[in-house]
Amino acid sequence: MTPDEYCQQKAARSGSSFYYSFLFLPAAQRRAITALYAFCREVDDVVDECQDMQLAATKLAWWRQEVARMADGQPQHPVSQALQAVSSAYSLPQEQLQEIIDGMEMDLQQSRYLDFRALSLYCHRVAGVVGLLAAEIFGYQDRRTRKYAHDLGLAFQLTNIIRDVGEDARRGRIYLPIDELQRFEVTAADILNAHHSENFRRLMDFQIERAESYYEQAIAQLPAVDRKQQRPGLVMAAIYRTLLDEIRRDGCQVLRQRTSLTPLRKLWIAWRTWVRG
Repeated sequence: MTPDEYCQQKAARSGSSFYYSFLFLPAAQRRAITALYAFCREVDDVVDECQDMQLAATKLAWWRQEVARMADGQPQHPVSQALQAVSSAYSLPQEQLQEIIDGMEMDLQQSRYLDFRALSLYCHRVAGVVGLLAAEIFGYQDRRTRKYAHDLGLAFQLTNIIRDVGEDARRGRIYLPIDELQRFEVTAADILNAHHSENFRRLMDFQIERAESYYEQAIAQLPAVDRKQQRPGLVMAAIYRTLLDEIRRDGCQVLRQRTSLTPLRKLWIAWRTWVRG
């Protein structure tokens, strides 16, 4: 199996909305964004699948070294081999790949966030930076597109947090800011014990409204000259905003279930958004 085939399998198995967003790209760009996505999945899986935190820290340290080896042209892992092959073509800074690992390390160091400002740093590292790297791959003429890409990445991460409240709680993590839990009179125990209430629904409505505001802010910042090149982000935004609508329609029942869209529906949304430009 080639490094590119490994990355393709990694992306396809995930079923992520990210995968559907780059189906229609030219081959070279699809290869690059698939390698980037596979890298993000690899380092994220270290944290999600490794029960021993010390072992997880050791694995992330290995990935830090691997990013450095990429810069030296000597990567060992198939994902980093694929990513190294495209990094120079698309000017992907090694520092930003390291910053993604910084975000994953935050999951090893804390499981609560005092306020949205603290959460924003985490979102920047694990998603905003990914948006910036993706923008380089898709291409742009106006540097304001970088701000669009970063804020869209934050919107995606906020959506992930909303969708995965119950799943994260079962791992002992609560990403919803503590001061917001207090404002809506929802306790950490309520979330950890999957206790759905009217207060919790109101809390989640607030989270959805904030995520929507980030989508609107990001898309409003996208210069018209770069809209066609940045269509993959618009595709993913359309899929994720549909997911938010479903979560809201279900009454924000995210503590015990994981709301998702079918692959066929994702493909339809992706195609419709792509052809509209």
